[in-house]
Amino acid sequence: MVHDGVSWWTRTQCAAWVVSAALLPLIAVGPSAAHAQSIMRTPNLNVGARVPTINPTVTPRISPTVAARPAMRADTVARTPPSRIGTMSSTLRVRPGAGVQSTLPHARFSPNLYPACAYALRGPDGECFDRPVMSAGGGNGISAKKGKGGSGNNNAQAAVNLRAVKNELVAEIDGALSTAEADELARRHGLERIASQNFPLLGGTIGLFRIVDNRPVDTVRRELAADASVRSVQLNLRYFLQDQKKASTAGDAAQYAVTQLRLPQAHALVRGMNVTIAVIDSGVDAKHPELANSVADSFDALGSKEGPHVHGTGIAGAIVAHAKLMGSAPEARLIAIRAFGAGSKGAESTSYVILRGLDYAAEHGAQIINMSFAGPKDPLIERGIAATAARGILMVAAAGNAGAKSPPLYPAANPNVIAVSGTDAQERLFAASNRGNHIAVAAPGADIFLPAPDEKYQITSGTSFSAAYISGVAALMLERNPSLKPGDVRAILTRTARDLGTPGRDDQFGAGGADAFAAVTATAAAPAVPLASVSGRPAGEKAPTHDPAADNTSVSRALNEPVPSMAADKSAANAAK
Repeated sequence: MVHDGVSWWTRTQCAAWVVSAALLPLIAVGPSAAHAQSIMRTPNLNVGARVPTINPTVTPRISPTVAARPAMRADTVARTPPSRIGTMSSTLRVRPGAGVQSTLPHARFSPNLYPACAYALRGPDGECFDRPVMSAGGGNGISAKKGKGGSGNNNAQAAVNLRAVKNELVAEIDGALSTAEADELARRHGLERIASQNFPLLGGTIGLFRIVDNRPVDTVRRELAADASVRSVQLNLRYFLQDQKKASTAGDAAQYAVTQLRLPQAHALVRGMNVTIAVIDSGVDAKHPELANSVADSFDALGSKEGPHVHGTGIAGAIVAHAKLMGSAPEARLIAIRAFGAGSKGAESTSYVILRGLDYAAEHGAQIINMSFAGPKDPLIERGIAATAARGILMVAAAGNAGAKSPPLYPAANPNVIAVSGTDAQERLFAASNRGNHIAVAAPGADIFLPAPDEKYQITSGTSFSAAYISGVAALMLERNPSLKPGDVRAILTRTARDLGTPGRDDQFGAGGADAFAAVTATAAAPAVPLASVSGRPAGEKAPTHDPAADNTSVSRALNEPVPSMAADKSAANAAK
């Protein structure tokens, strides 16, 4: 019985094993099939392909030039991180073109989008440099907490260096030095003399030098300034033209600027004859039909071989256009001074080159100098402007296109210069225009029809062109009354301007929108008649009948007949050299 029981138990175990073995595949297959169904839905999530097919647009966001970041442009200064990053309220940002290409440049027509930063860290176009120093706790823009490793002054100095041409210094040297002696001076200080010349405007000799070794700029500047043959030393600062956008179009005589400035009425009285305006700008296409016979003299302060440029040609057109378009002073004479050439951020110039332009203009009979560019406050240019003003030469400058948050830009902020902001066709402030208590008047500057090189035309915007219109209006006033001094011209322009914006003088429009006819009318009696009574259209004034067909009748006559013009005499003398 025991044997039978064991056999039964053994047979029962065997049977259980057999049944279990038979059921095992079914148990395994059941759950696997259910799990497979859930996996089959996952292709909708693209799990399997996730790694190789991440959004294909992500990869290009990483600039391929990141690896080459140490390779800086020749005209930039190497950037080093600040010593106390913890005090910064924003991240470091590298300017476009400095190794990493920005994919989100600041909108130039939305000045409120510009990052807030201290004046010392704002570029000549109003844009912040890549080392903001705004402190998290507020203050005047310099970090409230200075670490042991650095200071706000060092940051400010670094920002100034970013506005200058790398490794270049401008120095006033002893005028008695010969060329060989000037070269020896340079060698003693590890420099190369690029150029030097006597500037009658300043009564001194200015040299341009380049550092040939790797010494810090500040060290070299201090050593050079200590030399007995050196009067002063500074960085060679940059300046930029103040235009915004360009687009080719056909010429159109229906310029809103003509109406806003009341140019046809003013031209019935004067057209700028015998007045010489120097345009310190980029190259001018003197062969353009709009500028025919208007460029009396030209000078290339760069010594370059670049052809005519769209900005310089447009500025000249805003002043003297007299074919399809109408400039503000169509019979004025121009001295076209090329001081701006191709640069990393568009046409740009430097302290030394602009000083050459100022000197040439003053020495060759300019009565008005148009400066449609902007940059930092520059001791050398400030000195040149003061000397130019002392000669009784009127200077007009663009306020700048850096927007509402920009500090004053130069030369417009110099008190010897008439600063001009821009307006649009509705006489609203041009969105990118600079503001400030230094603004004298406003003039059209948005979407202006102007000539372009190669007999083409353009629509362009910027306070550059606002300034050019005012330079032409000033020429009308000087033709009407040649005895006017720069202060008289400023007073008449501001007192005859149409009030715009907030009643009374403001930081956007200055005294208001310029009125060429009112200014010319008031000029005839100036300065004997009090100017306070002149506002807008004088009482009892009747606009003279204007014949549009007569716009171009006297241009050729004015330039073909001999006239007692300082510019003509100086130009002839210059041509004979």
